[in-house]
Amino acid sequence: MMPKHWVAVAALVASCLGLLPVLADTPAGLEPLQFLLGDWQAEGGGQPGAARGGFTFDASLQGRVIVRTNYAEYAATAAKPATRHDDLMLIYASEPGELRADYYDSEGHVIRYRGSAPTASALVLVSDIVKGAPRFRLTYKLRADGVLEGQFEIAPPGKPEGFGPYVTWTSRRKSTGK
Repeated sequence: MMPKHWVAVAALVASCLGLLPVLADTPAGLEPLQFLLGDWQAEGGGQPGAARGGFTFDASLQGRVIVRTNYAEYAATAAKPATRHDDLMLIYASEPGELRADYYDSEGHVIRYRGSAPTASALVLVSDIVKGAPRFRLTYKLRADGVLEGQFEIAPPGKPEGFGPYVTWTSRRKSTGK
């Protein structure tokens, strides 16, 4: 396993070469998430149906948080009209080594997550266990080819580890035109 300081050096070198953006004065805990920064186009599907959309991960508040804005557009089917889903998520390090995220969407859902970055190219967010409520897991993994895979899973009430896929997607970084 690569020491943490070498991961930071590698990220700095990559950012200097223009390969990824840099979080200025990144607080401890957010450095591993630099791979997410930027604008992404996505397509995927799951229980709500096939969708296309996009999302942006931006450093904000002088690098103290990462803000994700997201939208997904679902085409009309014989059973339902076209719909659009919008959401906002704030990711932050509540303490060194402890990632947290707060999620809000256009349907009125609010999810509080605890997170981990198990590798230099992955983020896993899991909601707290709340008696009588479902539990959620959101995962991002950057593949070697630059494709960012995502998965949102739900565990039914009473089975906090019984996660099953709800939506999966793949995304590609938008071209900057430079």
